[in-house]
Amino acid sequence: MTAIELMQRRHAESAAQRFQPLSEIPSLRALVIACADQRADPTHILGLKPGEAAVIRNAGGRITPATIQMVAMMATVVAEAGARGGFELILLHHTDCGVARLAPHDQVLASYFDIPVSALGDKHVTEPARAVQADLDCLRATPILPDTLIVSGLVYDVETGGLELAVPPGPLRGRERGPSPRPA
Repeated sequence: MTAIELMQRRHAESAAQRFQPLSEIPSLRALVIACADQRADPTHILGLKPGEAAVIRNAGGRITPATIQMVAMMATVVAEAGARGGFELILLHHTDCGVARLAPHDQVLASYFDIPVSALGDKHVTEPARAVQADLDCLRATPILPDTLIVSGLVYDVETGGLELAVPPGPLRGRERGPSPRPA
């Protein structure tokens, strides 16, 4: 049996037992951007249930021009559906990411991010927590995204199953880079 045949069979069995129509707007008002690596499935890592969050997966879970366009388009869809107020965008990066193995391949990475090779160091492809911050900085510099967006970032450890809050939730704009200082 092929993978697609197995998936179709599972769908038929599942749909016959528990199909429930879902709202167009995720109930948690959240969008997760994560890596396509099967070890870092946001549904399982974050315990997401159907209809709770929209999920975009790409190589490295990174913010690229294509990802920005997709987020902007989704924000427009949400607005057209009548949803008002804030929406959370959660970046989920992980350890041992295949994108880190591309570090010696400058041209491949520069093309993926649509930046000059000289700017690759700012992407921190071998350091997941710093990559989360770099991607959030990229989002903050993007004027086509709504100011009402709340952004945060997580790093999942594929060896231990641990989940680290790399950047706590905060507004897309109007806050200095990095975590807020803790009161003394």
